Parts: sequence; C-alpha cells; structure tokens
Amino acid sequence: MSEPATVALTAALIIVIAVLAAACAGKLSRLNGATYPTALIQSAAAFTAVLTLAAAVTTALTPYLR
Repeated sequence: MSEPATVALTAALIIVIAVLAAACAGKLSRLNGATYPTALIQSAAAFTAVLTLAAAVTTALTPYLR
C-alpha cells in the first residue's frame, strides 16, 4: 500500500475513534444527569483528548518508523 493511502486511512481511523469516544462521553454525561451544554463540553473534551493522545503517540513513534 502506498504511503499517502496509509496516512489517509490512519487519519480517518483516528477521527472515527475520536468521534466514538466523544459520543460515548456525551451519552454518559447525559445519563449522569448533566445538562446538554455540559454534555457537549464533555464530548468536546473527550474528542480533543483522543486527538492529542494520537498526536503524542505519533510524535513518540516517529523516530522508529523511518
């Protein structure tokens, strides 16, 4: 598989995982009695955390991939 295709598929997978984590965080917040704005803030925080973690792991593993 070509390198651009691998990068694109990996980025798409990370975004899908981030959206799923955000949806779960929002749903759990709502089930816990949070208001809709609070649940949305929790969802946004989870989405950002997953993307930040993915960027940190990518940065840490970059020297070993080349």
